[in-house]
Amino acid sequence: MDVTLHLSQQPEADELLGRSPLAALVGMLLDQQVPMEWAFTGPYTITRRLGGDDLDAREIAAYEPEAFAALLSSKPAVHRYPGSMAKRIQQLCQYLVEHYDGNAAKVWEGTESGAELLRRLKELPGFGAQKAQIFLALLGKQLGVRPKGWREAAGPYGEAKSFRSVADITGPESLTKVRAHKQEMKAAAKAEKATKASGK
Repeated sequence: MDVTLHLSQQPEADELLGRSPLAALVGMLLDQQVPMEWAFTGPYTITRRLGGDDLDAREIAAYEPEAFAALLSSKPAVHRYPGSMAKRIQQLCQYLVEHYDGNAAKVWEGTESGAELLRRLKELPGFGAQKAQIFLALLGKQLGVRPKGWREAAGPYGEAKSFRSVADITGPESLTKVRAHKQEMKAAAKAEKATKASGK
């Protein structure tokens, strides 16, 4: 895994995401309730604060919880909810140590089908069905991980030439398109909610 991603829109942070499987997983974990760029810059910020040039699942899993939460809370904070996210990141790393020998890439290495890969991703702490499908689509579209049936397993996020999620962002232009799609989805959901409310 050594590609150039454009998820944080910051060269150093994107470089780390492209070469570090754990950084990519942590970025995806952080991608909720904050702007995408903020979330995907998080792994780089954590790496720098730990004093290394990559994230180490064993190191994070064994880190004293309060100290790790403080590390994420230092300004600029890694997330809007740094305390709860610190806990989730440690849970993810502990799971990787227990099940994959601390090697995040083993989550997808050797998978024979998209369904198997999706199951593995959904088993990760903090990865619900949607997050797992989006990350599967990112693996397939940008990181060259394409077991049989990966597009189908990724659902709508696996569609070619779509602009639904981080899996489709390759630069500023596609970022704008994905943002527009998300705004449309939010507006549609809001309108549907209003229609249901008025129909009662």
